[in-house]
Amino acid sequence: TSKETVESMDLLETAVKPKTFFDLDAAAFRSVFELNVLGTFLASRAFAREMAERGGGVIVNISSMSASRPLTRVPAYSAAKASVSNFTQWLATHLAPVHIRVNAIAPGFFLTDQNRFLLTDEKTGGLTARGAAIIAHTPMGRFGSGDDLAGTLIWLVSDASAFVTGAVLPVDGGFSAYSGV
Repeated sequence: TSKETVESMDLLETAVKPKTFFDLDAAAFRSVFELNVLGTFLASRAFAREMAERGGGVIVNISSMSASRPLTRVPAYSAAKASVSNFTQWLATHLAPVHIRVNAIAPGFFLTDQNRFLLTDEKTGGLTARGAAIIAHTPMGRFGSGDDLAGTLIWLVSDASAFVTGAVLPVDGGFSAYSGV
């Protein structure tokens, strides 16, 4: 699972006790790239081959808002997701002639089992300083939900987006648009 992957990379400890750039583990960095970039490549290749034989289809990759605006404490994740965004755009141009559209969803902040301890206080149920800072910079004033992602996904795989390819769509409640003033 992704939680086991995060734990194996020692990022949970890093989030509590930050490391410097010089302390980053190359094996952990590589692991994040293999999971996100190589995983996206392999899945895209397998499904695209079948789609091309059928005469078309849609691939939707999962990037992240940290691809375009790197988050602190997760440099490998941010760099890997930037690679997913770039790969999505490259693949869209490569597969368009065989009628395969390729896009990505770039989620912002969603409360999950993996990040709940960073964003909410277990004792009070309120937000941590980090969680409050995120919400303060999210014009919609909340974390995203699974339904927010599902709606975007449904649109991307439908004929309503038939002329959309190579797009990386933010689903972030306005976080990436907010200037802070």
